[in-house]
Amino acid sequence: MQTIIISSPLVSHRLSLALPVPRSPLINYHHGAPPSIRLSSHRFTNSLRLFSSAAAASRDSEMATEDVQDPRIAKIAASIRVIPDFPKPGIMFQDITTLLLDTEAFKDTIALFVDRYKGKDISVVAGVEARGFIFGPPIALAIGAKFVPMRKPKKLPGKVISEEYSLEYGTDKIEMHVGAVEPGERAIIIDDLIATGGTLAAAIRLLERVGVKIVECACVIELPELKGKEKLGETPLFVLVSSA
Repeated sequence: MQTIIISSPLVSHRLSLALPVPRSPLINYHHGAPPSIRLSSHRFTNSLRLFSSAAAASRDSEMATEDVQDPRIAKIAASIRVIPDFPKPGIMFQDITTLLLDTEAFKDTIALFVDRYKGKDISVVAGVEARGFIFGPPIALAIGAKFVPMRKPKKLPGKVISEEYSLEYGTDKIEMHVGAVEPGERAIIIDDLIATGGTLAAAIRLLERVGVKIVECACVIELPELKGKEKLGETPLFVLVSSA
């Protein structure tokens, strides 16, 4: 991969932007990563590598990425604040509340997802509690899909179906209402961030149990060092920003 170093006073993070070579609408992800441009800044030690990624073994060839150079991603990455040692020492917290304060960055974030999923016969946008509830509904409205909240235990009032997943110490569950989806529907699962991947993997299992086709998982941010993508199995993952 060739890298060009550019110093920019307009970007407050050290960024690596994926500038993919134009490809056909049906892309084989076995051919490696695209070239990139890196923007450097001395104001922060945090770096964000921006890219659109998908798992190598895609189960849905119709949803192969149409990679294009997109300057909006730099603004999105620059709007995400990184808070060290929160909620405990050693954690670099990716704070999307500053992205929500930037109306252009927020609008561009939604638009990038909408551009990707419109016209793909997706009838379900499943949002993972809690920040998946921020990004999921506007995407669902724009592509003509219903929004299905996937919640923590005892948050939904009706009859629910649940799926358990492991935590560092113990287990937790994710739930959705019975009848919220129908067998054969095509869904994407939305969250703000993928870390260890446990919650997204549980959401995949829960939807697949009732016969839903998972087209893709989509997140604004990925923490690749935690290898959460590996827990998603064959389900593709699409992200805008990769933090390192």
